[in-house]
Formats: sequence, C-alpha cells, structure tokens
Amino acid sequence: MTALAAAAASLALLLAGCSSTPANTPAADGTADTISGDVAVSAAASLKGAFDTAIDEFTAAHPDVKITANYDGSSTLATQINGGAKVDVFASADEANMAKVTDPGLASDPVIFARNTLVVVVPKGNPGGVTTLQDLANKDLSVVLCAPEVPCGAASQTLLKNEGVTVTPASQEQNVTAVLTKVSNDEADAGMVYKTDAATTDQVDSFVPDGADQVVNSYPIVVLKDAPNKAAAQAFVDFITGADGQKILDSFGFDQP
Repeated sequence: MTALAAAAASLALLLAGCSSTPANTPAADGTADTISGDVAVSAAASLKGAFDTAIDEFTAAHPDVKITANYDGSSTLATQINGGAKVDVFASADEANMAKVTDPGLASDPVIFARNTLVVVVPKGNPGGVTTLQDLANKDLSVVLCAPEVPCGAASQTLLKNEGVTVTPASQEQNVTAVLTKVSNDEADAGMVYKTDAATTDQVDSFVPDGADQVVNSYPIVVLKDAPNKAAAQAFVDFITGADGQKILDSFGFDQP
C-alpha cells in the first residue's frame, strides 16, 4: 500500500468512527434497549405515590430514559396541555378531563388502567365526631372538598347528590392532595379524598361512606399526538397497563380496570 493509500484508509476509518452513533445502554435484562431520551408525564395528583414507584422501576429497566412527572389536578393538567405544554403522556383521574384533551384531537384512544373510590377522612382521633356522610351537612363542622371541575370534586358532588346530602364546604381545593393536607394538619374537621390518598398518611382516620361503591373513578392514560418522545412514551404507557405496572398500582390500593 502506498503512503497516499494508507493515509486515505486512515482518514476513512477516522470519519467512520466520528459518524457512528453511541449505542444505548443495554436494558436491565441485558438485551439491546431501543428507547432513550426525556419523557414528560402529566399525571393526576392521586397517582403520585404509585407513579413515582413505577417511574423508578421503569427507568431502572431503561437506563437511557429520563422521566419527569408533573402531578396536579386533572383539570389543571388538561388546561396546560390544551395551552401547548410539551407533554408525552397524560394520565387523568377521570374520563371527563381526558376528553378535554382527546376531543380537540390532541390524543386518541386512551386506555383505562385503574379505578378508585372515595372515602371520608377526618383528623386522627376524629375530634369532630364525623361518622356518616350525613354528618358533613353539619354547619358547625369545617368540611373541605375538591373543586367540582376536579375528578375527586365531581365524584364527591355525585355521591353527595345521590345520598341527598347538602354540604357547604369551607374550601374547594384544586387537587385531592390539598384536601388531604388540610385534614391531616387539623385545619378541617373532614374532607373527601380517594381511598388511595387516605392510605398514604397515619395522620387521618377514614371510612367508606354509603353509596361510594356507586361512584367509581376510572383512570385513563394516553400518549399525546405531538409527544416529543413517542417511542419511550408508549413504552411507559405499556408498562403502566402491563403486569408490572398493575402490580405497583395494586400495592397502592388502586382497583384493577
């Protein structure tokens, strides 16, 4: 090989090395991983504990994927998405707020992945003596509810209406976490949250009110049409709806879809 040919060969090898794309870190099972990059998840506040655990498990299996979760009331999240927020996955606590995203064509074919029911929560020791749903109508008690546009608020209003109970709430919160926080901090005599939220703290007591089994929230999840990272987003949705994700949700008290 002449000196000129050798130089050309060396240059070709150098260029080949520069243009190659680094392979993804192998998946946890040792196989080649095909997904990577950032994934933005907007999820109902009531999903925080379960989704934090699910994200840890999913990203451990896919080391090149980084998931950032935004937890809030489903109505707030739907408004953010409709306002142009860059989101890959939306998980709502009800179908009504999911429709606010699918009806304008921002996503399609959401999948129900969990269900949840309401409980009444009171501060530890129940200083207000609340033992029935009807007790919430007592005007001497301070009762906090989710706002009507929030899934837990809509469910609360339906349950109260079904049972013929009229409540004048001291406040209406924008997510279920805010209701739980006020009751657990003894800032209210009672509130209504999901059973999965009540189970996250030992600072409250709770009971299942009559009629709660007739007001069940279904949780849908979807990949947004303009998701910046569709492949990884769909993989995360598949994980949540699959056996491993369902096992995590079950451990946090969610009912199967």
